[in-house]
Amino acid sequence: MDLSVIVAVHNEVDNIAPFTAEIRAALDGKLDFEIVYVDDGSTDGTAEALVEAQKTIPELVVFTHETRCGKTRALIDGIRRARAETVVTMDGDCQDNPVNIETMWAVVTKSGQPDPKAVVCAWRRNRRDSWWRKFISRIANKIRAGLLGDKTPDSGCGFKMFNRDAFLELPRFDNMHRFLPALFLKYGCEITSVDVHHRPRAGGKSKYGTLDRLWVSVWDLLGVMWLQRRTTY
Repeated sequence: MDLSVIVAVHNEVDNIAPFTAEIRAALDGKLDFEIVYVDDGSTDGTAEALVEAQKTIPELVVFTHETRCGKTRALIDGIRRARAETVVTMDGDCQDNPVNIETMWAVVTKSGQPDPKAVVCAWRRNRRDSWWRKFISRIANKIRAGLLGDKTPDSGCGFKMFNRDAFLELPRFDNMHRFLPALFLKYGCEITSVDVHHRPRAGGKSKYGTLDRLWVSVWDLLGVMWLQRRTTY
């Protein structure tokens, strides 16, 4: 298998059918792939929508958390269960465009085979969110780049492609998904950012408050700075 697409979702019932179909259409006939959804304790019918989607999308694999564990835990569980050496993580809100997976795959395989040290990060240069969300994100990205040297203009974006085993070697903690470029750099990986098409949210609503996210990230940032100085591989 070439690629495992990992999507962690919580209460995204309206986006399941269109997004799973989009991913399959973008990859069908190009790669040997699976689509791994982790339903993180949804209460809105997301689980039922995933069961229905499996009837028409044989590549779809579903794992369920009985209670909400958080995005990082859901991503870790999905990546652990992935069958491919290369994984791509995506948000389940339909804002990431699956057509960009092919561009990211070309970077990872530029030597002919998937490079286990290659990490590709999406860059939402033309981000389709509110001005406030874009403003807060810009501040957070600049702080991370300045203090962590993560060489990534949009490190908070959840759309990333990397080697599964390299990820599982990283120190794991809550909210680690926001700091993956810095963690991968410490592991010896090469970070590449590529422009992607970003879209307005099609349905559902964001699970995070921007100010709450920024406050939590301050403590996480201090922890990652400590890890950069203390972690060895």
